[in-house]
Amino acid sequence: MFFDWTALEQEAQDKITRAESLEALEQLKIKYLGRQGLLAGITGSIPGLPPEERPETGKKANLLKGVILRLLDEREKQLKTQDRACAVNFDFSLPGKTVQTGTTHPITRTIEEITSIFTRMGFVTMEGPEVENEFNNFTGLNIPLDHPSRDAFDTFYLKSPQSTVHSPQNKTKDHRLSTIDYRLLLRSHTSPVQIRVMQKHKPPLAVIVPGKVYRPDAVDASHSFMFHQ
Repeated sequence: MFFDWTALEQEAQDKITRAESLEALEQLKIKYLGRQGLLAGITGSIPGLPPEERPETGKKANLLKGVILRLLDEREKQLKTQDRACAVNFDFSLPGKTVQTGTTHPITRTIEEITSIFTRMGFVTMEGPEVENEFNNFTGLNIPLDHPSRDAFDTFYLKSPQSTVHSPQNKTKDHRLSTIDYRLLLRSHTSPVQIRVMQKHKPPLAVIVPGKVYRPDAVDASHSFMFHQ
């Protein structure tokens, strides 16, 4: 088996000299001197060589190992010296780099500004679900059944099983308002939250309800199928 000792030594010298960190140098040490490294492979092949070649191959392998050890030691000292020099020369009083984390969305900023004004006036900000039932969105707000806003052209109704919901008006004489099937829909305004608040809290009440609403409007410069109130 033929080994180009000169080429092996030159390759090791080039790679070790170009190592830019102690971690990279450690990887080269493993590559050349590790248990499964280059030198281990060479010495492991010696028993398979002709008897007359074994002594010379073993001698050159030891010489190559010595060269690699010397190169590794010299480069390690150089890298450690560079690290110490950088640490000494570094000005720790320099300001750090600011990480760009983004900014608040204009809509969110506007909502925060408006709610802060009403909060100072004594109002409480409330939130509610964007998927509502027909009672909270229309009937509870005294919007009659024949009102145009209840038409499918003006409201996003959801394809879902209908559920029987008992109206707070179930004590009225008009049976149509006592028990009714309320379809689910995407709320067309934030006023349904007023119904939810009045069902849970006693007056006097002072609330504002900012949030997303949905209407099947054609999208143009002043209309959208989703907007904020």
